Amino acid sequence: MFIAVDGRAAADTASIALEIAAILRRRRSVSIVHLEDLYPGWDGLAEGIKRCAAYVLGPLLMGQDAAWRAWDWEAGQEGEERLTSPTDVVILQGTGAASAELRLHCHAVVWVEVPRENDRRHTAKPTGDARALHWKRWTAQENAWLAVDNVASAADVTIAASADSGDSAETASLAVRALAELPNLRKTLASERDEKSSGSVLFRKLSARPDPEGLFAGLFDGSRYAAWLDASDAGTPGTGPRSRYSIMADDGGGLGRRMSHLNGKNEVVFGPATATPVTARFNQAFFTWLSDEWGQPRKGTSAWAIKPESFKCDFELGWVGYLGYGLQRECGYKPAITEPDDDAIPDAQLVFAARAVILDHEGGYVWLLALDSPGARTWLDDAENRVMAGRHLSHVIPSAAPSPEFRARDSAAAYRAKVQAAKAEIAKGNTYEVCLTTTLEATVAATSGSPAFNPWAIYRRLRRRSPASFAAFARFGPLAIASSSPERFLQITEDGSLRAEPIKGTRRRSPGAHPDEDARTRAELAANPKDRAENLMIVDLLRNDLSHFAIPGSVSVSRLFAVESYSTVHQLVSTVEATLRPGASRAHVVAAAFPPGSMTGAPKISTMGILERLEAGPRGVYSGALGYFSRSGAADLSVVIRTLVIKQIEGGTKLSLGVGGAIVADSTPEEEHDEIRTKAFAVLSTLGTEFPK
Repeated sequence: MFIAVDGRAAADTASIALEIAAILRRRRSVSIVHLEDLYPGWDGLAEGIKRCAAYVLGPLLMGQDAAWRAWDWEAGQEGEERLTSPTDVVILQGTGAASAELRLHCHAVVWVEVPRENDRRHTAKPTGDARALHWKRWTAQENAWLAVDNVASAADVTIAASADSGDSAETASLAVRALAELPNLRKTLASERDEKSSGSVLFRKLSARPDPEGLFAGLFDGSRYAAWLDASDAGTPGTGPRSRYSIMADDGGGLGRRMSHLNGKNEVVFGPATATPVTARFNQAFFTWLSDEWGQPRKGTSAWAIKPESFKCDFELGWVGYLGYGLQRECGYKPAITEPDDDAIPDAQLVFAARAVILDHEGGYVWLLALDSPGARTWLDDAENRVMAGRHLSHVIPSAAPSPEFRARDSAAAYRAKVQAAKAEIAKGNTYEVCLTTTLEATVAATSGSPAFNPWAIYRRLRRRSPASFAAFARFGPLAIASSSPERFLQITEDGSLRAEPIKGTRRRSPGAHPDEDARTRAELAANPKDRAENLMIVDLLRNDLSHFAIPGSVSVSRLFAVESYSTVHQLVSTVEATLRPGASRAHVVAAAFPPGSMTGAPKISTMGILERLEAGPRGVYSGALGYFSRSGAADLSVVIRTLVIKQIEGGTKLSLGVGGAIVADSTPEEEHDEIRTKAFAVLSTLGTEFPK
C-alpha cells in the first residue's frame, strides 16, 4: 500500500507522515521515503520527483529492494547510498510526493494545506539561515509545478493545517481515520477503523423534564452542524409511541464527524473540535457508502456491553441528517444529465453523533449518551449540569426578519396546466398517480438596517404553530432545515421490523371551528373516494418496495385510511409493515423505498420521468427523508414535507418551501391548487406571509 503525504514546504508533512507511520506500524510494517533526501539541491524539485519514481517507487512496485543515493545538503552533493525494502505500507513524504508521476501508483494521497497568509516563508525575515535565503527559489518551483499539476484537487485526504497547527499526533490520528474511509482502503484499514468506531457507549439517565428549546440552545448553539429530531407534539392525545423520544446531537467530540454527498462524490470531515479538520473525498454511490458504514447492526459487540435495560430508544448514537430527492439517481431512475451546479445543495448531509441527548417525553427522563473517548465524560458532566439547571428560553421569540415575499416557481395557471398534463399521462396509461410539486422561494437581503434572518427563531415559532411527530431542526453549515413533517417514511427497528406510514389526503382545519364542523371535515376526508384511492395506490407501492428485502409473506397493512389530526390539517394515514430478511443490507432497504412513494406517485420509476418533464427544477431536500441511522442497526426517517429550507448566500438568505399533491384521474386543477395552498399554510403563516398570487 503506497500513501503519499504532500504539501508545500511550509506544511509540516514530515511530522504528520511520521505519526501516521507510527499508527500503522501497530499492525503492519511501514517504511517512509522523504523526498527531501532525493532533491539534488535547492533547484531539484522536478529532478527529485523523477529520482523517486525511477530509483525508489519503480523497484518497490516490483517487490524489489530500492537502492538510491541521498543528497548531502551540507556538502551540496550526492551522499550515502540507502536501501528501502518492500513493506506492507510505503509512505512517500514531502513536496512532490503526490505529483502526477508518483500518485499514479499510490493508493491514497494526503495533501496538507497551509493558508498562504500563514506561510512563514512569506512573513519571516532572512536571518542568515541558508534555508531561509533559498525560500524564494524553492517557492518558484512549487508554484510552477502546482500550476500544471493540481495535487490538492486530486487528493483523497486533505488536512486543513496552519503554520502553527497543534498536535501532529492528533492530526495524524484523524488522517488515518480519513484514510480508512476511502473505499479502496476500508478493508485494509478495518482494524484502525473499528478501533475508533466500536467503543462502548456511556449512558446517563436523569429524571428531568427540561425546556427542550433551552436545552438545545445551551448545548448546541455553538455547533455549526447539529440536529434536533423533535417530537414537538409530545403529550398531544393520540400521538402514541412516535412522539415518545426527541433526539439532539451534533458532530462534536473526539469521534464526531460529518459527511455530504453530491452527484456521486462524498466528503467526510473529521475533527470539528480541532484547529486542523481532515477531509476524505471519494467517488461512491451514497447507498453503497451507507451500507458499508451502517448496513449491519453492531449488537453483540463491546459497544453494547453496558447498555442499561431501561433504555428503550432505538437510537444508540450514529448518523443523523437528510437524504435529498436527488438520490433518486441511485434508486433506479436516471434523470436527464444537467450541468453541475457549484451552489447546489448536497444530495445528502449527515452528522455522526458520537454524543447525544435523548428526551423521553413519556417517562420524564433525559438520557445522555457518548462514545467512550477522551473528553466524553467531561461532556457528560457539562450536559448533566445544563439539564439539571433547567434553562428556559423566553416564549417571546425575537423576530427572524421582515416577512419574506415568496414567488412561486409555477403560477396558479401554470400549476393547473401541469395538473391537466399529469391527467393526460394517466389517460394514456403511462401512470396512475402523479405527485406533482412546485416550489416557493424568497430571498431576504442582509442589510445593516434589518436583522439577519434567524432560522432558529423561525423553527421555534413553527414548532408552536404546527407541532408534529417528526418535526426537526438541523444546521449543516450555511444550510438550515426547519420541518414540521407529520409523515414517517420508513422505520427499521433493531430486530428487523419495517414500518412505513404514508399520508395521502389532506384537509385544512379552520381556526376556531366548532367541534361539529371539525368532525364533519374528518368524516368527509375519511370517506372521500379520491383521497382513499390516492392513499391506496401508495400503500400498494410501499408493499412492493418493502417486499424486495422482506421475509416472504410478512408484508401486511395493519392500518388503512386512518384520519390523524394536527393543529392545521387532518391527514389520511395508512401503515405498511414487514419483517426484514436475515442478512439483508438495511441501507439497501432504504434505497428500495426511496424516494418516498407518497412524493412520487406510482408506478415510481416511470412517474419520476413524468415529474422531471413537468417540474421546472430540482426538489433538493424537499420530498426526501430526514432522521437517523443508529449504530444498533435501527433507523427512523420522516418524509421531508411542511419544511422550510434556509440557505445563507452572499448578500442574504434564500428560503425554499416545497409543496405538492397527488394527481389522479378524477383530480380537478382548481382543487389541487387549493391543496398546495393548504399544505403551505403552516410554514407561511409562521413567517407572517401569504401564498404568492
